[in-house]
Amino acid sequence: MSNPIDFYFDFISPFSYLAQVRLPEIARRHARELIYHPIDIPQAKIAAGNYGPSNREVAPKIKVLVADLQRWAARYGVPLVFPAGFDCLRWNAGALFAAQRGVAEAFVHEGFGRIWGRGIDPADENELRQAAQAAGLNPEELSDYSRSSLGQTEFRKACVEAHRRGVFGAPLMFVDDQVFWGNDRLDFLEEYLLTAEQGEMARP
Repeated sequence: MSNPIDFYFDFISPFSYLAQVRLPEIARRHARELIYHPIDIPQAKIAAGNYGPSNREVAPKIKVLVADLQRWAARYGVPLVFPAGFDCLRWNAGALFAAQRGVAEAFVHEGFGRIWGRGIDPADENELRQAAQAAGLNPEELSDYSRSSLGQTEFRKACVEAHRRGVFGAPLMFVDDQVFWGNDRLDFLEEYLLTAEQGEMARP
């Protein structure tokens, strides 16, 4: 298999929600492994030197952003509902737990479907446990890991490693020597994959 697609996301990010709708299919279509990397977007922005306000704090921008999100959701045929809260830390740590057990795709899909597809409160412990169970994980183990010092430490380490790689936001995808930022860059990503495959086929 060729080099993987590294997918950096944060459950707080609606554009990460949209990106993960298409990315697994793109990866399978081009025989690329999709590796899930949860990050903390506010932390990534600060680490990269971006101290500006969040989108939610800029009224004219959020109005246009919400309309744009709804257009993308309609194009993908998925619901999009703003969640009741934005405390996604334990979900991001839970994604690490899921990745360690080989079910990152299932947990991430389930989590985003609940947070941005149904608008649940991410702080709801029962929702986290149900998502774990739906992904084939032990709900108690994932819950314990996501709140433990080990889980939080591992997540912080993952965020530091992402910053060292140049991750400044999400969704952000690395493939080979290319970087693609945003759900609206997925077509560029797939065009690159097609070009790379054609180059491989043309080699003697």
